[in-house]
Amino acid sequence: MTKSSNHEGRAGNARPAIVFTDPEVDVSDFHITDLPGLLALWLLAIIVFLQFFTRYVLNDSLAWTEEIARYVLILVAYFGAISVSRKGTHIFLEFFYRYLPPKVGKWLTVTMEFISLIFYGFLSYQGVILAQKTRTKMASVEIPKSLLYWCASAALAVMAVFSLIWIIRKIRQSPEQALRELEEHSMSEIPD
Repeated sequence: MTKSSNHEGRAGNARPAIVFTDPEVDVSDFHITDLPGLLALWLLAIIVFLQFFTRYVLNDSLAWTEEIARYVLILVAYFGAISVSRKGTHIFLEFFYRYLPPKVGKWLTVTMEFISLIFYGFLSYQGVILAQKTRTKMASVEIPKSLLYWCASAALAVMAVFSLIWIIRKIRQSPEQALRELEEHSMSEIPD
């Protein structure tokens, strides 16, 4: 929402009236890799609603909803992180980039993306190992717990691929472009 005030100054200069407008929704930013996170979020909403409805309205809670909601929440976090990695909008401290020379700032961003790539790749590998070793099923439903680990591992692998794409993109940019892009990402969430 944007707003402006309608107060007259001492000199009688009128400012525009308060105007509330909804920001335009940019659906062009949606990508097919955002779909698993969106579906997991909706699944979580349905499960939590079902849990609430059966517990407080029917006074007879479904036992499986609490455990499944916990696991779906984990999936929301991992699948949502794919979207954040694709957009390159993970949380970072942009403070230091402002005081560094552009060339140093560019290579610092490349280094940080490389560290992210190694981190995501390592965690994905560890997730595969964990999924292969897990033989138990969930307590309330006959679904293997390894399915959760496979999903998390796949999400981390996709995040590693997006980190690699960002590394290549940042290497090809000029130092000024790389820092300008960082500035745009850091300021894009501040409302007008």
